[in-house]
Amino acid sequence: MTMKIIRQHAYGGPEVLELEDLELPEPGPGEVLLRTHAAAITFFDILNRRGDLKKRDYYKADAELPLEPGYQGSGHVEALGPGVTEVAVGDRVAWALAAGSYASHVIAPAKVLIPVPDDIDLGEAAGLPVQSLLAYKLTHEGYPVAEGDWCLVQSAAGGVGQLVTQFATMRGGRVIGVVSTEEKAAWAKAAGAEEVIVSATADFAAEARRITGGKGVQVVYDAVGKDTFEGSLDSLAPRGYLVNYGQASGFIPPLDLMALNDKGSLYVTRFCLPHFFEEDWPPQQFLARCFQWMREGKLTVRIDSTYPLGRAADAHAAVEGRRTSGRVLLLP
Repeated sequence: MTMKIIRQHAYGGPEVLELEDLELPEPGPGEVLLRTHAAAITFFDILNRRGDLKKRDYYKADAELPLEPGYQGSGHVEALGPGVTEVAVGDRVAWALAAGSYASHVIAPAKVLIPVPDDIDLGEAAGLPVQSLLAYKLTHEGYPVAEGDWCLVQSAAGGVGQLVTQFATMRGGRVIGVVSTEEKAAWAKAAGAEEVIVSATADFAAEARRITGGKGVQVVYDAVGKDTFEGSLDSLAPRGYLVNYGQASGFIPPLDLMALNDKGSLYVTRFCLPHFFEEDWPPQQFLARCFQWMREGKLTVRIDSTYPLGRAADAHAAVEGRRTSGRVLLLP
């Protein structure tokens, strides 16, 4: 029997993603064979596809060719390897940190699987595990939002940006969302943003200061990187925090620390989720709370669009071109 999988043998644009047939593998000891319902596209996948990560020591092991992209998805348990007792054939599960998730089938250790309750949509579950924990840790530990804090969220209509906005507002923060188009403003508002700035038509730093009465915001959560870095600094109040957690537009260049002095004794940090997570993966109790928040309407994982597995290149182009608002899924 064979399976379908997306692979790439060179770095480059979306066109390097190729649909291939591989022999269906057998799960080994402690492993399971999963039949994929949905695979979530993340910006990490796009950066890796382009080759942006290959020269960074932190990511080097993940960037070796050929690549089998995707690490997060959901589906059903199809077969058990020797010694597996944690799950049964037919169970609904989600997973993260399982390479090659852009595929009809995935081999993963049983211990990393996340049980998905029957009342939770499998597509939404595919877009939840890493991103929800990331957004939670950003707003609760990276910079713990306090009641009344003004928070600027870059890419507020994106999959992670919407989650950051929701968790910040849960803590009593007042969110200013930055989006690229008028169409995306509605989704940032729906996630809880009190104010929304369309960066294509306004200077977001100047607008952030206007909204806050000239004071600036207490924190900026920014995954865009190079293109927004200066503006994010200029949005901050004295002793404010810039929490960078990604580089969609490129890596931030070296910084003269005196610039932080001149702008008000600012703090800048590069947030990395593993440094804020010391438990075994996955965080089952946290994810169970997320499912409960979803039931209560406090947390929403918005699915922007779905694509057949064979159109992975089109899905990447849509996300990379900032034409989406929320999670994008591949459906084998």
